[in-house]
Amino acid sequence: MAIATLRTVALDCPDPVALAGFYQRLLGGEITVDGDDWVDLTGSSAVPLSFQLAPGHVPPPWPSPAGAQQIHIDLTVADLAAAEREVLAWGATLLDGTENRKWRVYADPAGHPFCLCVD
Repeated sequence: MAIATLRTVALDCPDPVALAGFYQRLLGGEITVDGDDWVDLTGSSAVPLSFQLAPGHVPPPWPSPAGAQQIHIDLTVADLAAAEREVLAWGATLLDGTENRKWRVYADPAGHPFCLCVD
């Protein structure tokens, strides 16, 4: 029997409001600012996201055998090419765009890796 439920997935970043805005454009939902160092994005999916101020934030290196990506988010999209154009316009960076597969890897504006996937 479980003893806990998932409250949120929190991402450290240098600008919580800006990163929350990126994910709101991507996923929808509502942004709630809680002070200077915490922002919640809710109502966008089954898993809420939060963004925590980390002034010394250093993005994980990717790909790098010397450092793990620590965590990444997989997101399902209907049209990979169209979704890619959007996230790149919003400040994401393509990390691995290998053709002829059903997913691609990006970094959000704070450097966290995420994948856009099609079923």
